[in-house]
Amino acid sequence: MSAASAAVAVLAALRERGWSIAVAESLTGGLVVSALVDVPGASASLRGGVVAYDTAIKASVLGVDDDLLAAHGAVHPDVARQMAEGVRRALAVGGRPADVGVATTGIAGPGSPDGQPVGTVHVGVATPGGATVSSWVFPGGRAAIRSAACAQALADVADAVRMGGGAG
Repeated sequence: MSAASAAVAVLAALRERGWSIAVAESLTGGLVVSALVDVPGASASLRGGVVAYDTAIKASVLGVDDDLLAAHGAVHPDVARQMAEGVRRALAVGGRPADVGVATTGIAGPGSPDGQPVGTVHVGVATPGGATVSSWVFPGGRAAIRSAACAQALADVADAVRMGGGAG
């Protein structure tokens, strides 16, 4: 599924539930929010996004545990989960967190600073029912990896919302 069609599906599912979404992005650098904003009517569900490209922002803005980052670096499944949970809180409105938080972290290349394969991506999705993480190694160059990560993040959100927000 393309990012564009996945964004349409996500927003339709969110509207049906009356839910909001907040996005935290590292390697995708705003692609997920952009895909959502491209859909007319996105403002009914989209709270906004945080591009936490710098590891320090993952901790200071999104609340990712400093010890986790020190032990494993920014590209780790638990980092994706904590980013997704943290963006729900960071983009709270009137004290109410966003219903869905989605986060991307990974290595788009061309090199890998910590030895993980280029193309490694972790997508976190947090809802009132819990949090899930999917992990991937996408092929291709930098643009292809970022595009695949964006599409996967949106597909994971659509699945979580359709399932009622429960952790799978």
